[in-house]
Amino acid sequence: MEGQPHGPRDRGKAAAAISNAIAGLHRTHYGRGPTRTRTVMGSDYVICFLEDVYTPVERTLIDAGRFDTVRETRIAFQDTMREAFSAAVEEAVGRKVIGFLSQVHVNPDLSIETFILEPDSTPEAAAEG
Repeated sequence: MEGQPHGPRDRGKAAAAISNAIAGLHRTHYGRGPTRTRTVMGSDYVICFLEDVYTPVERTLIDAGRFDTVRETRIAFQDTMREAFSAAVEEAVGRKVIGFLSQVHVNPDLSIETFILEPDSTPEAAAEG
């Protein structure tokens, strides 16, 4: 894939694009998105942290001691959205996503989306070694 982000400015733009895309997908499909999203990128991974993710219904279930139910629903959603999440990352970084891991947490209220990228075979990546 072309247009891979290599410099700090390119990585910053890619990270912002990923944060916006993942938060937008959450907003579209849950009816609300996270209040804060932060994306970090390594040589072969992308991690997106989403804070304050739960809907009022989910918060009611969590407060009633039903976090396991919320987690099961979120895991099913994240599995269903795997292709859309991965496509957003692939577009931003110009590399194929070969692995996706997702986790939700309560107290603090957050979700983490982790993407493993195919190895970068560009000359710049080989030089970074």
